[in-house]
Amino acid sequence: MRPIIEFCTNNMHHGTAEVMKKLEQSPDYDVVEYGCLGNCGECYLFPYALVNGETVAGETAEQLMERIMEKIKELEEMDRVLGDG
Repeated sequence: MRPIIEFCTNNMHHGTAEVMKKLEQSPDYDVVEYGCLGNCGECYLFPYALVNGETVAGETAEQLMERIMEKIKELEEMDRVLGDG
């Protein structure tokens, strides 16, 4: 299953626009941008995204990218173990 990575437009001031652009270049992910994801507290404090509905955050946009990739690997492993991949 292709991971769905969701970004909040209001979070772009943390540098997440660059992360989103990088991820959009891969055909392996579905990247979606919303006006609001309803996580205003997190959105205000740090860069974050949702990966298959789970919040992934970092102190910087670069760290967010690393954590998104870690989460995707975790999901891929889970799919392999469960035989869904």
